[in-house]
Amino acid sequence: MSKLFTNFANAVSAGAGSPFAFLACIVFVVSWAASGPIFGFSDTWQLVINTSTTIITFLMVFLIQNTQNHDNGAIHAKLDELIRAMGNADNEYIGIEHLTDEELKETSRRSRRTPKSCTRSASAGRAAGGRSPP
Repeated sequence: MSKLFTNFANAVSAGAGSPFAFLACIVFVVSWAASGPIFGFSDTWQLVINTSTTIITFLMVFLIQNTQNHDNGAIHAKLDELIRAMGNADNEYIGIEHLTDEELKETSRRSRRTPKSCTRSASAGRAAGGRSPP
């Protein structure tokens, strides 16, 4: 069921972000506005656009959140693998997305207190012709 929903959410997300979807929305809104005089700008006429946009927005929030969660998880997995692959990287940063806000703040404070010897050695490496990190 999860795989089916993920595939559906990805397909809808890709379609909703397409130029065709944008054009379809413009056509819908222009058609609705043009039909106003025909329906006498009635309450029902206004309800059509309000209801349809509310329902679409409500459903899209969940689809977009699912896609964001999926993409975010993939990025974290890739970054964790890069940290593992680097010999001198601090493995403490693997999986920090699961920490509480307070734990993340403390990790950030510790990383800002990097010893000057690390900074000096990195500067010396760049001065000696080494590449600076991206």
